[in-house]
Amino acid sequence: MPEQSKASGPDLTQGVASVDLKGGKLLGHVGDRDVLLVQSGAEIFAIDAQCTHYHGPLAEGLVVGGTVRCPWHHACFDLRSGEAVHAPAIAPLAIWRVEQTDGRIFVREKRAAENPKRIADSTAPQKIVIVGGGAAGYAATEMLRRLGFAGSIVMLSNDADAPIDRPNLSKDYLAGSAPEEWMPLQPDSFYTDAKIDLRLKTDVCSIDTKAHHVVTADGTKIAYDRLLLATGADPVRLTIPGASQANVYTLRTMADCRAIIEATKGARRAVVVGAGFIGLEAAAALRARNIEVHIVAPEKRPMEHILGPDMGDFVRALHEEHGVIFHLENTVTAIDGNRITLKSGGSLEADFVIAGIGVRPRLSLAEQAGLAMDRGVLVNEYLQTSVPEIYAAGDIARWPDPHSGENIRVEHWVVAERQGQTAARNMLNQRRKFDAVPFFWSRHYDIPINYIGHAEQWDEITIDGDIKAKDCLLKYRNKSRTLAVASIFRDLASLEIEARMEGAVAAQ
Repeated sequence: MPEQSKASGPDLTQGVASVDLKGGKLLGHVGDRDVLLVQSGAEIFAIDAQCTHYHGPLAEGLVVGGTVRCPWHHACFDLRSGEAVHAPAIAPLAIWRVEQTDGRIFVREKRAAENPKRIADSTAPQKIVIVGGGAAGYAATEMLRRLGFAGSIVMLSNDADAPIDRPNLSKDYLAGSAPEEWMPLQPDSFYTDAKIDLRLKTDVCSIDTKAHHVVTADGTKIAYDRLLLATGADPVRLTIPGASQANVYTLRTMADCRAIIEATKGARRAVVVGAGFIGLEAAAALRARNIEVHIVAPEKRPMEHILGPDMGDFVRALHEEHGVIFHLENTVTAIDGNRITLKSGGSLEADFVIAGIGVRPRLSLAEQAGLAMDRGVLVNEYLQTSVPEIYAAGDIARWPDPHSGENIRVEHWVVAERQGQTAARNMLNQRRKFDAVPFFWSRHYDIPINYIGHAEQWDEITIDGDIKAKDCLLKYRNKSRTLAVASIFRDLASLEIEARMEGAVAAQ
């Protein structure tokens, strides 16, 4: 058996001096469980020390407005109840009773979790249908039940697997360091116990907005009072000769990833087409399996259009340090068996090819229903479409972003989850504006890149720190206004900037 990790800090049941909490947080333990003491205003709370998402260290996070935020992926928890109020965390933190006596703080028994405010609205819908089994659809179903919605929930997904931790497909799962049992967002029993009618391998072919029902491919009609479209996106596929060969893969689903993992067995070399986040993360995962990796992409630098030239050069150098070979300002023109022909005139030999050239939002269902469109499904600040009973969230939704002042559409996991949560509240008549600051993370080997905000263009990038030293914070500015921030190992600063961005909107 592996050796158990030693509990951290002082035994909080024996008490600590109040002055020891002068920094606002103190890491200790109760039995063999790490517990974090947190001071917020005049109150002191005791909570689990690790985020329920990927076990990020909350002692290194940010306390703001009665919440604590995880430094890794910006999950947010209510200190009083332990509730996960912002994705990517869904499960709550455990909480303990705190007692103060004679200048000392004692942590007592574990407290029962507080339920969030339950709905009490006679006008709330009775039948909710969710189309899509990804981040937004799953987060919406979980939030509906968390809020006490007792009506019917039908979740229609054309995937063969129940909702999974999709970001891990191109990271630890593909690399072989995350077992398959880690991938489902919930066990199958969750959907049964929560009375969520999850129907997999189900295509929805039309929506009747007047009769308030959707029609599946087999002709089944499913009625709704409220409908959430969370159809996500499909990977863009190569359209060159040989693209339909069995050794050419995309990476979007569990089935895709399983097929790639199978292809690595006995393989020596792979070609990744595309130098975006998915392509680069897949390359890092394949290197962990000792596969030789060549990346072919048309741009001069990887991810320059998102992160700028300096970060692009760093990312390229990082991958080259790990043996990845780049063929930039180039494209693949044909695949013939194991031979990959390049536009430059050269060719590569590879056992298999992964196409990571982006995704395309699934809009056909919304278009068929006559919803207002603009390079996505147009929604208002409540994620409501042009048909009031229909909401949209995730990759397909274009919403009015108060931070940039523009209508934007992004394809980030955390954004999709948070939109699903907000849409759930609004389908229950809570009228919550979606004003979260967009956030995503990417990991390349042991180097995380966190990004907050949204900057499609900028006229200045300021760099604090040293990118090559893997200690930096980059601000993407347009007309002297910071639109987005990327960072490496500047977690607390990233959280602080995110909170300021949120506060700027709240102050308007």
